[in-house]
Parts: sequence; C-alpha cells; structure tokens
Amino acid sequence: RAHAPRSAVTVADSAKPALVSMADGKITAHALSALEARGKLFVIPGEETFKGMVVGTYNKGGDKDLEVNPVREKKLTNIRAANNDENIKLTPVIPLNLEEVLGTLRADETVEVTPSKLRIRKV
Repeated sequence: RAHAPRSAVTVADSAKPALVSMADGKITAHALSALEARGKLFVIPGEETFKGMVVGTYNKGGDKDLEVNPVREKKLTNIRAANNDENIKLTPVIPLNLEEVLGTLRADETVEVTPSKLRIRKV
C-alpha cells in the first residue's frame, strides 16, 4: 500500500450551509419546532438571538444559507387547543466547541467567544 499526501481540504468543503436568524429577540420553542426539520440546531428556547446569528446547520446541499425566524411566537386565540407550548418536544441541541467551530467556519462567518457563550455570526 503506497502512502501519498492527503488532498487539500478547504474550509468551504467541510462547512455546511447555515440557518441564519433574521430577527432579534428571545428564541421560542414554537419556532424551533418548525426549524428542526430543516437542520441541526445550536440554540435552545429562551436564549437571546440577533440578526445574522447562525442558529444551526441547514440539511440541504449546496452553499446557500437559509434565513429563518427563531423568535416567531404562537398566535394566541380564545379557542382552547389540546396542543400547547408545554407539549413541544425538541431534540437536544448540538453543543458547540471551539475546535469544531474553527474547523468548519466559512469565509463569511465570524466566531464570538465569551466566557459563557460561543456564537457564530454571518458577516
């Protein structure tokens, strides 16, 4: 078996398209339940978000990011329903670690590192 140098892998090759927040505010479980089908999420309900923040990875191929609204609230009506926000079950989020984030960072993204949070932002 012959050994050869590995082919160069660019950052863009290993990075997936992102789910990017289009609004500022507090993330709701109602909005995240609809976004779960579109990709893997990095955020939890109740967390603050801002416009341009990456909230997850997009499942679709290609390099086109998807703008989403993670702060959308459920419309309130006078009609009672069996399904309410307490019944929403979300899959556990992907914990971000600095090594993986730096390895999959795209050219149009930056990392915000604070003592308590690690966030990715679109430039």
